[in-house]
Amino acid sequence: MSEHHGTERELGEVVLRVTGLVKWFGEVCVFDGLDFEMRANEIVGLIGPGGVGKSVFVKLCCGLMAPDAGRIELLGQDLAQTTEQEKQALRERVGLVFQNYALFDFMTVGDNVAFPMRQRGGFSDEQVAAKVQERLAEVDLPKVRHLMPGELSGGMKKRVGLARANINDPELIFFDDPTAGLDPVTSSKIFNLIRKTQEQRNSTCLVISHDIDRMRAACDRYVLLYAARVHFAGTAEQALASRDSIVHEFFQRDKEVHS
Repeated sequence: MSEHHGTERELGEVVLRVTGLVKWFGEVCVFDGLDFEMRANEIVGLIGPGGVGKSVFVKLCCGLMAPDAGRIELLGQDLAQTTEQEKQALRERVGLVFQNYALFDFMTVGDNVAFPMRQRGGFSDEQVAAKVQERLAEVDLPKVRHLMPGELSGGMKKRVGLARANINDPELIFFDDPTAGLDPVTSSKIFNLIRKTQEQRNSTCLVISHDIDRMRAACDRYVLLYAARVHFAGTAEQALASRDSIVHEFFQRDKEVHS
């Protein structure tokens, strides 16, 4: 399987920097001084045990949830210092692909994909329609625009979600377990599409998944969350060569499962 590494492409400026992040839910500490950094034009796989807080991390980074302490800089702006209006402007530069599709059942596929663009405003119906068709063609779904979400398979819904996330040409895209519930072949296609669309847009992507082996088709490096902090950050080769028992066991186990 082909693999990609950040060193092969010139990375840009920091698009997401998290420093000393702390988050509690009641008496449960989710993050305890977590530090994290991503640069433009890379795909990072965010991994870790179930319940470690991967989805919470994305919500914090998007400003959908507030940390108890620490600093989050998204696209050069400190979220703690932004107004709600400024946060909304930042979110227009960010794409989100949800684990459960999050498609509106009462809208056609075309209207679902167009939704973020229409929310942003300033475009004619013709411009929206052309962009929707372009994005659907990119995910190999050129003829589903007039269908309803209920008429699509799980894999097709995931691809529609990818098309919608890219409709506004975002600089940064978060993928929350984009292959959950899909078969291995379809999962591989989704990861290949993530890489393909990233290369077309020069966007930056953070991908949450448990499927480390198939993620290798897309990811440049990985960040392993464990015990409320970043436990490891590096390539798959660095992880497998690591003498850290947690890192090695996590990656080796996944490799054996999919071998």
